[in-house]
Amino acid sequence: MDNKNEKDIKVEKKSYRKLRKILLALIDILAIAVSYYLTQVFLNNTFWNFDVATLQAMFNSVLLSVLVYEIFLNLFDVYKNITVYESSKEYFSYGLACLISCDVVSMLGIIFNLNILSAKENLLAGIFTGIIIISYRVVIRFILTNSITVNKNEEKRRNLLIIGGGAATRDIIKKIKESMQDSYYVVGIIDDDKSKLNCSIQGVKILGTRNNIVEVAKKYDVDVIFFSISSINPKDKKDILNICQNTGAKLRILPSTEDLIKNKNIMENLRDVEIEDILGRDPIVLDNNNISNLIEGHVVMVTGGGGSIGSELCRQIMKYNPKELVIVDIYENNLYDIELELKAKYKNIKIDAIVASVRDKKKLDNLFATYRPYLVFHAAAHKHVPLMETSPLEAIKNNVFGTYNVVNCCDKYKVKRFVLISTDKAVNPTNIMGASKRMCEMIVQAKDRESETEFAAVRFGNVLGSNGSVVPLFKKQIAAGGPVTVTHKEITRFFMTIPEAVQLVLQAVTYAKGGEIFVLDMGEPVKIYDLAVSLIKLSGLEPNVDIPIEITGLRPGEKLYEELLMSEEGLQKTAHNKIFIAEPLDINMEQITQKLDVLHEMIQDEAIPMKEIKHIIKEVVPTYKEETSH
Repeated sequence: MDNKNEKDIKVEKKSYRKLRKILLALIDILAIAVSYYLTQVFLNNTFWNFDVATLQAMFNSVLLSVLVYEIFLNLFDVYKNITVYESSKEYFSYGLACLISCDVVSMLGIIFNLNILSAKENLLAGIFTGIIIISYRVVIRFILTNSITVNKNEEKRRNLLIIGGGAATRDIIKKIKESMQDSYYVVGIIDDDKSKLNCSIQGVKILGTRNNIVEVAKKYDVDVIFFSISSINPKDKKDILNICQNTGAKLRILPSTEDLIKNKNIMENLRDVEIEDILGRDPIVLDNNNISNLIEGHVVMVTGGGGSIGSELCRQIMKYNPKELVIVDIYENNLYDIELELKAKYKNIKIDAIVASVRDKKKLDNLFATYRPYLVFHAAAHKHVPLMETSPLEAIKNNVFGTYNVVNCCDKYKVKRFVLISTDKAVNPTNIMGASKRMCEMIVQAKDRESETEFAAVRFGNVLGSNGSVVPLFKKQIAAGGPVTVTHKEITRFFMTIPEAVQLVLQAVTYAKGGEIFVLDMGEPVKIYDLAVSLIKLSGLEPNVDIPIEITGLRPGEKLYEELLMSEEGLQKTAHNKIFIAEPLDINMEQITQKLDVLHEMIQDEAIPMKEIKHIIKEVVPTYKEETSH
């Protein structure tokens, strides 16, 4: 029964298309006849009084023209185009078909000595025909695209304000008029170019500049704002988005020009606002030649390569044509995903994904002996502060001894350069995770003193969108209707996007001579509470009205303020304005070995009390101080 219905529908559609084609052809034939009549009216300055010879020639011209015009109109696929989707490109081809047709009619008349009108009259008739054929199609298209679909849920149609008066806005309005009028009503456009004020795009008026956004949103009861400027400097974008927060409207953003090229469907490109849009960061400028010289043609290993930072490291390393990429991770699902992604994109570069733990010394030794990496990026680590407070021995086993194992393999197999991915939480740590990462930095600096391998670390703050990051959590909480949970109203964090952080890591590596801790400029610290408020507002909701914000209290080991630089380290500039170097501390491997012995003895006792663990870590990492009050 279903198959029969589908067959009937196909037959009906085919019949409709055939009927539509016949109807349009008949209208075009009438247009040809009317055009020849208008030509005589125009040339003879009379509506009726034509002589017999003129009437005969006009009749012959119409008959011949109908034949010729229909041939060329079909050759130009005039009847295959769907009227509602026609554009200037199609209209140009219709006009061209008419001009060619009238010339062919004149040539046929001359060649066969036919009793038809002159070339001048045929040309004028062709112009009239083109105008009529295009005009009535424009009228039909206008009626079809501007007729509002009547549906029972018309009250759900949202008032839309568009920011940006460019080509993207034109395409958005066109798409809405064609198929989304029951979803959106475009109230107007905002553009900072004052010369465009009161002009229109696709019939929609430009109402003002960014200074008028709040006023316009209030006046027209705007529900949604589309930010449709794909090329704008970060500061201006940040300023406009901050203004939009005061409208109460939900904000959607058009991404970069590169993303638009990948996906040409303008409406599918629109996305929800991301916190990096609000941060307003300037683009990172890199010395790609130096990075390429370091990576190209070499074997590169990334531990923790399936994680947020590790996987992005892999993506960006591949851009510089390594000889081979070795990705090591204990979590097979993430490892499998990044392997598939990279192998699909880079078919000519060898990629090996290895399931292994950095705790396993024998496995690591075998990997280094097999692949002999030139560069090693060590991103494998436990990083969740609250979890490591409840499982401190795991932090020591994985972060400290895992790093120590990788460092020793790098030394043994004469790796050119090793880079530890560190964190701002290693600075004056108040939690186990931070203390473990500080110990990793100490291992790296001490090992560099006695090894041919150049050991360095790169320290940065929170990365947006990483596993466990606060931003994805806030988005889930907003989508669920709240509450959004913030540990403290005054808590601040440094933020950087994952691509930004990884780009700067790769750049920092080119400056390494050994023993450095590179510190990335993370910009200004951001209040987590303010971040939550911004995300709620830009979702078109009101904080503590639509979505409650709940203060839950600081978690164990959590700081109010993160630091990027220890007071005793000092700071040196590099060739890059966002990369600095902390002076190495005076520590050697003998001291490190003693500390590791203490830690090794500690992790043998799974029942050791938390108080004693923290006491031992304070001895091993002198800057560790348990946070007791705020």
